[in-house]
Amino acid sequence: MKILNARCTSKARLDGKIAVITGANTGIGKETARDFYRRGARVILACRNIEKATAAIEDIKCNPFPSRRMQKIEDKNGLGDLEVCSLDLCSFKSVKECAKKLMKEPAIHILVNNAGIMFAPYQITEDGFEIQLQSNYLGHFLLTLLLLPKMQSSTPGCRIINVSSLAHIYGKIHLSDINLERSWWYFRPWKAYFQSKLANILFTKELARQLKEAKISGINVYSLHPGVIKTELSREFHSTIVPGATFFFNYIMRPFIKNAEQGAQTTIYCAIDEKTANETGLYYSECCVTNPKGVNDQKAQDLWNYTCFLLRLETNENFSTLLETVTRQLDK
Repeated sequence: MKILNARCTSKARLDGKIAVITGANTGIGKETARDFYRRGARVILACRNIEKATAAIEDIKCNPFPSRRMQKIEDKNGLGDLEVCSLDLCSFKSVKECAKKLMKEPAIHILVNNAGIMFAPYQITEDGFEIQLQSNYLGHFLLTLLLLPKMQSSTPGCRIINVSSLAHIYGKIHLSDINLERSWWYFRPWKAYFQSKLANILFTKELARQLKEAKISGINVYSLHPGVIKTELSREFHSTIVPGATFFFNYIMRPFIKNAEQGAQTTIYCAIDEKTANETGLYYSECCVTNPKGVNDQKAQDLWNYTCFLLRLETNENFSTLLETVTRQLDK
């Protein structure tokens, strides 16, 4: 069996562009940062573990071209810049502190909401939400709204990329039990994960609609499935699925799993490829538009309204006023 392995073939440069990537200290986030750095961008790694993020920067600087093929494509003299910004998506306080620092940047052209956790044991964050829901979705929702005014002033050509998963097809948004509290005693971590990844796609669809309705142009939004990848996300499998699941995923399934560099290709495609410049609100896999399951306008709007309620935002405000309301939270 041969894995699908489409590649972003665009030679677009990112000189003068500023990109923010969450969870860029490892996996596909790190490889996305490496790619943007090669193209000349200033890349900000927004990460919880500052030590790992610093080590990632050193590795990227020492190995900007892991293969000769890349070195033929890119201009080694046109490397960008790398910086770390502290971000813990499981803390809204941390999200706001990170956004406050990022708003001091001269511009933000690309935001890659990449960070996440997978099949984690049941845990409630300091803000009162199931940990996968907040890390994979709510934290990114808030961060995106906080950074949108800066991106709006950085147009045209700005892009927001939400990393989702094919696993969304098994997901359901439990609006009446968003933390899955009623089933905590037989909690299934994959149920929470599937919900969070479906939420990312619905968020993408509705954010694109909100931007269009508010006549805010120059910011496109994308969601994607990166492929089945060997990353640190599998570290909890042995305890949350069955003993030996981590070993099975990392070794037995190895021939059918992408490495991180391969898995980053669709993210990079959405972020820089010329063909996606006029597309927004869509879902991608293998560098190609595809149709997600369980997604429609009404579900997207319902989740948007409920998320605003959870974040104590007024859902009856127009989008521009909503952004002003969120921005005021940075001063609290």
